Amino acid sequence: MKKFAIVLAAGKGTRMKSRDPEHSKVSYPILGKALVNYVLDAIAPVGLDETIVVVGFGGEATRKLVEDRAKVVWQKELVGTGNAVLQVKKILENREGATLVVCGDTPLITTETITRIFNVHGKTKNHLTIVTAVLEKPSGYGRIIRDPKSNYVLAIKEDKDCTPEEKEIHEVNAGIYIFDNKALFDYIDEINSNNAQREYYLTDLIGIFKRNEKKVGAYVVEDAVEVFGINDRVQLAYAGKVIRKRINNKLMLLGVSMEDPDSTYISLDVEIGRDTIILPNTTIFGKCKIGENNVIGPNTYLDNVEIGHENTIQSSWISDSKIGDNNEIGPYTKMRAGTVIGNHCRVGNFVELKNADLHDGVKAAHLSYIGDTRVGEKTNVGCGTITANYDGFNKMRTEIGENVFLGSGTILVAPITVENNSFTAAGSTITKDVKTDSLVIARARQVEIEHGYTTFMNKAKAKKEASKK
Repeated sequence: MKKFAIVLAAGKGTRMKSRDPEHSKVSYPILGKALVNYVLDAIAPVGLDETIVVVGFGGEATRKLVEDRAKVVWQKELVGTGNAVLQVKKILENREGATLVVCGDTPLITTETITRIFNVHGKTKNHLTIVTAVLEKPSGYGRIIRDPKSNYVLAIKEDKDCTPEEKEIHEVNAGIYIFDNKALFDYIDEINSNNAQREYYLTDLIGIFKRNEKKVGAYVVEDAVEVFGINDRVQLAYAGKVIRKRINNKLMLLGVSMEDPDSTYISLDVEIGRDTIILPNTTIFGKCKIGENNVIGPNTYLDNVEIGHENTIQSSWISDSKIGDNNEIGPYTKMRAGTVIGNHCRVGNFVELKNADLHDGVKAAHLSYIGDTRVGEKTNVGCGTITANYDGFNKMRTEIGENVFLGSGTILVAPITVENNSFTAAGSTITKDVKTDSLVIARARQVEIEHGYTTFMNKAKAKKEASKK
């Protein structure tokens, strides 16, 4: 059986109260990943032959998020879910198979549940399988109307169209369906907008199918939280908490330690090795890959970072970088833009690295900026060292060799090369290349003026008083 999926991602999300009029609801992130991509992650492993995302409001933002994972079609007028699915007709009509329809704002759905629904649909030979859930507080959801005698599903009534009695029903529409694909597109044109909202409801196909003697079944999801939809930022935060707990529990069961999982934020794509310890208030986003026996945190942010083994990373902000083994990073280190750290390095307090390549054994312990620079093995970067890499128009490189000692307060004006086994005196501003086995002093000779303090202060005072007259 061929499998297709339609992800509905055209809604406005007005209850999110965004200042940006083009901010689509499904593009809101949880742990750095958009809602719609959680849905795509869940459905991808079931072996789909075609995945289509229907975009509308804020569609450009959504399109950019999904275009490398699915086909994109547009719903120009936001007039209901039935109309949204209709936009896919030209792509899927007349194809044999089963079509999953799922909302793009349901990030808690799991692959296991999607697989189970497809299996139930196939075994029962339904033309339509409706996924339902039983909720303690069903307000806002479409209610499942069943035949009181047979218990078969007769219809789904949207919350706004329900009578007071129907609003008391706790079984709700989960917004997930599996259709026989040919039947779906044979009858979708029969949906009309004769309802309170003047919209084309996909759920009207239940009645249409029944009139045409098509088999309609239902599947009650085991864990109702999986079909939780996001409509406002309170619900967004709740879903984030559920996802965070899932991820952290999985990592801990694989051998990762977390002192406080409730204050640890790790995205779904992160890999962490055994016996690594994550300390409180640590955030790890993007496609991070972290090895074994590391200590990370507290108060650390990592995004798209590859980290080896046996490192300590404390109170630092690191993105788009690579760190080897047995390094000591932080506290208060900032590392970004393709920085690479070798092994047995020390990068310390208030050091910023940008597009820097530090080879094994380099030490940069305090208050330095190293940008667009290669630093050779066992070089010591003194406190307050700066690579001046920008002339206002262009970024330029600095090349520093092995076993170099950069004295405190050294300024290296790029482009410049400092060769192996050389030494710069503290406070030097280096503007020319430094040769191997040399000591370079580049600063003005110290001059001491007797009574200079008193002379200067008296002149300054007199000038100030003169300006008042």
